[in-house]
Amino acid sequence: MSLSIQIMDEIKTAMRAKDTVALEALRAIKSEILLAQTATGSKEEITADDEIKLLQKLVKTRKDSAKIFTEQNRMDLAEPELAQIAVIEKFLPAQLSEAEVEAVIAKIISETGASGIASMGKVMGLAAAQLGGTAEGKTISTIVKKLLT
Repeated sequence: MSLSIQIMDEIKTAMRAKDTVALEALRAIKSEILLAQTATGSKEEITADDEIKLLQKLVKTRKDSAKIFTEQNRMDLAEPELAQIAVIEKFLPAQLSEAEVEAVIAKIISETGASGIASMGKVMGLAAAQLGGTAEGKTISTIVKKLLT
């Protein structure tokens, strides 16, 4: 089942339950999907990889907002952001732990024979392709830097 169909079903469920936080998060996802579809100029479905990137972007923006609100002691604004993150993350694949990501990156480095920070771009490209959706780019970048230095 495509993400847009899942989102529509969840929107209906949230409306029936009068869950405003979930409804707001689901509508944001639906909006981003529609924007991504119209950006290409066609009404075709977007790919699963694009859907995952889109969801990760939504989670990242909400985490950034929640962090800022928390730093400013505005928990009344941070809590809805954190609740929306939980709703959006239901549609993302399970995230790998740092140890699992490190093991995959170490394997990529040994296979390519990469050494030194100069080969970081090559390792990052392969790691991002292999770990797409199961780890954040920032986590991958940090681990690649650590292993290459």
